[in-house]
Amino acid sequence: MDKSDPPRSFGVFKPVGHTVIAFRTADAMEAAVAALLKQRFALTDLARYTPEEMGAQVQSDLQTASAIAGVGQELNLVKAHGELANSGCSFLVVHAPDDTRASQVDEVVRTYNAAAAQRYGTFIVEELAAQSEGEVQTFESPDRGLDIAIPGETER
Repeated sequence: MDKSDPPRSFGVFKPVGHTVIAFRTADAMEAAVAALLKQRFALTDLARYTPEEMGAQVQSDLQTASAIAGVGQELNLVKAHGELANSGCSFLVVHAPDDTRASQVDEVVRTYNAAAAQRYGTFIVEELAAQSEGEVQTFESPDRGLDIAIPGETER
C-alpha cells in the first residue's frame, strides 16, 4: 500500500484486503512487524504510520469525505483512528487479502495486544481486537458514535 496515495472509498480511507492495527506503542508495532516478517510477509505488505502520520491522514479524509461516507461505518472508523492517533497509538496496515494471511495477522493482533484492529472487506469491516468479557460485536451505525476504547480513557 502506498501511504502517499492510500486506498479510499467516498473520500475516506478504506484499504480493502488489508487489516489496520493500532498499537499503544511504536515498540509493540515493531515487534508485530518482526513477527509478520518471520511469517513471510514482505515489507511491501506492511505500511507503518506514526501517530502524527495517521492524524494527518484522518484530517485529510475528514476534509474530502463525501456525504455517502457517513452512511456506512467508514467515516466512523476514520474518526476512531484519529482518536487513537491522538492518544499516541502507532498504526500498521497489513495487506492480507485471503483468509490464510488474515488469520496470521489476527494472531499477531492478539499476541501483541493491539488497541484496535479492523479487517477491511469489500462490504464489511470486521473488528479483530480482543473484546471485553461478555461483549459481542453489534450492528454498526454512525449514530452510535465511536465504539472503540481509546487507550488512557475510561469507559464511555
